[in-house]
Amino acid sequence: MPKKKSAPPADSPLRRIPSVDQLLGHASVHALLAKYGRAHVTAEVRGVLASVRDSLKRITDAAQAALAVEPEAIVGRLAQRLAAGRQLKLRPVINATGIVLHTGLGRAVLSADTLKALLVEHASYSLLEVDPATNERRNREAPVSQLLAEIVGTEAATVVNNNAGGTLITLAALAGGREVIVARGQLVEIGGTFRLPDVMTQSGAKLVEVGATNKVYLSDYERMIGPNTALLMVVHTSNYRIVGFTEEPPLAEMIALGRKHRVPVFHDIGSGMLVDLGKYGIGGEPLVAESVRLGADVMCFSGDKLLGGPQAGIVCGRKTLVDAVRKHPLFRALRPDKLQLTALEATLQHYRNPDTLFEAIPTLRMVAMTDDELKLRARKLAGGLKAIPGAVVEVCADTSQLGGGSTPGQELPTWVVALAGASKTAQEISDALRAHGPPIFSRVKKDRCLFDPRTIQAGEDVEIVRALRKILA
Repeated sequence: MPKKKSAPPADSPLRRIPSVDQLLGHASVHALLAKYGRAHVTAEVRGVLASVRDSLKRITDAAQAALAVEPEAIVGRLAQRLAAGRQLKLRPVINATGIVLHTGLGRAVLSADTLKALLVEHASYSLLEVDPATNERRNREAPVSQLLAEIVGTEAATVVNNNAGGTLITLAALAGGREVIVARGQLVEIGGTFRLPDVMTQSGAKLVEVGATNKVYLSDYERMIGPNTALLMVVHTSNYRIVGFTEEPPLAEMIALGRKHRVPVFHDIGSGMLVDLGKYGIGGEPLVAESVRLGADVMCFSGDKLLGGPQAGIVCGRKTLVDAVRKHPLFRALRPDKLQLTALEATLQHYRNPDTLFEAIPTLRMVAMTDDELKLRARKLAGGLKAIPGAVVEVCADTSQLGGGSTPGQELPTWVVALAGASKTAQEISDALRAHGPPIFSRVKKDRCLFDPRTIQAGEDVEIVRALRKILA
């Protein structure tokens, strides 16, 4: 039989811990009960009391132990615990890593106008599926689809939840039960369980691989075209590159081959670059406009990468093909909600004015930052950090990354603030910054914390200095 736990000594502070009922009746807890609810507060009281008991086992000073079991002290811990539990787990952070489209931190930062549109439109009911002129029901994505078709220059467009969904539903709608020809070197995995061959299977299409991993010729595609061929698929390998002894036919030749055999060409563009970023150091990413100009029959791309908007999968191209996508039974399962549609529409509105586009969309603004601007911002941040006792600060050249599974191997020149502390390691400082409110994400390199001004938003420098002043104290 298990031994019975012995009671604590008569003079033990454990005997002075108040009961659950005593704490719930404490005057200071009444407001907590009203705010958080009795059941939740009761559960948290038990958690706090368990924590107090555990703490007492490690306290050797009698005076400290006595203070720890005072009801006021326990109520204070309870209030902190309840407030922390109410804090949203998805909350703003400061991204000082220099990774513009940081997948872990939400990818694209939304524009000020987009945030305003979300607040204004969704403060009450939303004009989602009703045409105000006729009072009749309409497709929820119709306004955004019309704007998309106008901006990208295609006959039609539609929107689903993300680009993985766009790939899946396009294959299902246009090639279910039939063959899709894809180069072996384009059978991508974009993360998680999304592998193109598996998605092809789920869509009901039949994968036909052609070429070698590093080389594929137009003749490889043409040789496999038959009466059951539904699509020629060209996939932009966003998150990796095959370099060296490689070859693949240009998109124009693929489109010409498709025309010759009356087989539509499906271009999975991925990153959704609507404006040319070549002069800012972003090369190798396909421009949506170029795919449209060459005559790809149907395309899909992301909304939250280089487009700079919310998560979305955009499908555009010939009207007959886009209509088939929209009529597919999977469409309802993959359709975007009203928040996504509002954010996407507001983001797309910026593309109507090229003169203000780069200032309006944070992703484009960060990519286009000049060397002088980056250096000036780095020096300003460094100036604030140098005033902290024990901080060793230097401004030095480094590189930023685009991130988000785009432009692998490409880096953008930048200037960073490198910080070392006299009493803490760089990793300890980095860990403390992430525990700060708001959390601050930096990079650790050669036992220094790096802060890249490219991804630090306006006004966040002050918060970084404040956090480090506290951490390094």
